[in-house]
Amino acid sequence: MGDNAENKAQALEVIIDASIISSGQAVLNCELPQFDEARNTVQQCSSILTIIHAGYFRITLSLGAQALLWKILRIPTYDSNQAIHHLFRMLPSLAFLFLWSLSLLALILLSFLYILRCYFHFHMVRAEFLHHIGANYLYAPWISWLLLFQSAPVIVPKTLFYQVLWWLFTIPILILDLKIYGQWFTTEKRFLSMVANPTSQISVIGNLAGALAAAQVGWKETAVFMFSLGMAHYFVLFVTLYQRLAGRSRFPAIMRPAFFLFSAAPSLASLAWSSINGAFDTLSKMLFFLSLFLFMSLACRPALFKKSMRRFNVVWWAYSFPLTFVALASSEYAQKEKGHIASGLMLVLSMLSILVFLGMLMLTAINTNSLLGKSNAYSDIY
Repeated sequence: MGDNAENKAQALEVIIDASIISSGQAVLNCELPQFDEARNTVQQCSSILTIIHAGYFRITLSLGAQALLWKILRIPTYDSNQAIHHLFRMLPSLAFLFLWSLSLLALILLSFLYILRCYFHFHMVRAEFLHHIGANYLYAPWISWLLLFQSAPVIVPKTLFYQVLWWLFTIPILILDLKIYGQWFTTEKRFLSMVANPTSQISVIGNLAGALAAAQVGWKETAVFMFSLGMAHYFVLFVTLYQRLAGRSRFPAIMRPAFFLFSAAPSLASLAWSSINGAFDTLSKMLFFLSLFLFMSLACRPALFKKSMRRFNVVWWAYSFPLTFVALASSEYAQKEKGHIASGLMLVLSMLSILVFLGMLMLTAINTNSLLGKSNAYSDIY
C-alpha cells in the first residue's frame, strides 16, 4: 500500500500552459499602454486648465481689435482722391472673414477652457480676482466679445440681437466696476495708490469699449454714462501711475509690455467720443494725439523692455492690441482731415499694427508648447 501511494504521489505533475502566460502578458501589454495614455490625456487637460488664466485673453483682444481695424479700413468712405485709402480697400474680403472666424474660434475655445477652470479650479480663479494684476484681466474676455461683435460682418447695429449682445457682455463689466472701483476708495488695503499698475487701465478700456458699442446701437445716454465712468477713473489712474507711487515695486519686469496700455485707453476714448458725438471733433483729436505721444515715448525706449523679451510668453501680446487701437484712431483722424499727413500717419500705424500682429501669430504658433508650459502659469507673470 505504501509503495503504491508513493508511486502515485510521484506520478503527479504540475503542468503550466505557456499560452496562458503569453496571452496574459499580451493582455497586459495591450491594456496598460491604453490606460497610461488615457491617464496622461486627463493629466494634460487638467494641466492646461491650471495654466490658462485670464491673461491669455490678451490674444483674443488682439484678434478682435485687428478684425475691427480690417473692417474699418475696408469701408469705402474715404476721399476717392487718396490712393492710400484705395490700397486698404484692396484687402481681400476672404482674408477679413478668415481673421474674424479665427478670432471667434479662439475666443470660444478660451472662454470654454476658462469656464472649465472656474468649475474645476475655482480657487485659482478666486486668487486671480484677489490679485492686484490678475483682477484687471477679468475684463479682457468681455472686451474681446464686444470688439468681436462690433467687427462682425453679419451683425447689424441697432438690431435686437445686437442690443441683447451688448447687455450680455457689458453687465459683467459693470459688476467688475462696482467691485474694483469701489475697492479703490473704500478698502484700505486696496486703495488705488497701493494697487495701481499699468494693467489697471484694462478696466478703463472695458468701459470705453462698452461706450463705443452703445453709441453704435444708438443709445447715446448709455454711451455717455459708460464713457464718463471710464474717463473719470482714467484721469485719476493716469496721475497715480505718472507719479509712480507704492504699486511700482509690485509690477514685475516681465510685465513691462503692458506699459503700452497707456496709449490704448486714450485712443479708444477718441473712438468712443467720436461715435457719441457723431464727428471726430477737437476732443477726439486731443485724445488721439495723447495716445500717439504716449506710444511714441514708449517705442523710443526699447531698453525698457529688454528684460521682458528674454523668453516668449503671452505677455508679449500686449504689444499688439494697444497699437491696433492707436491705428483705429488714426483711421478716424485721416477720414476727418483727408490730408496727406493724416493719411500717411494712418498708413504707417496700420501697417505697423498688421506686421506686429502677424509677428505675434507666428511666434505663438512656433512657441505653442512653451506657451502652455508650467513656466507660463499666472503666478509667474502676475
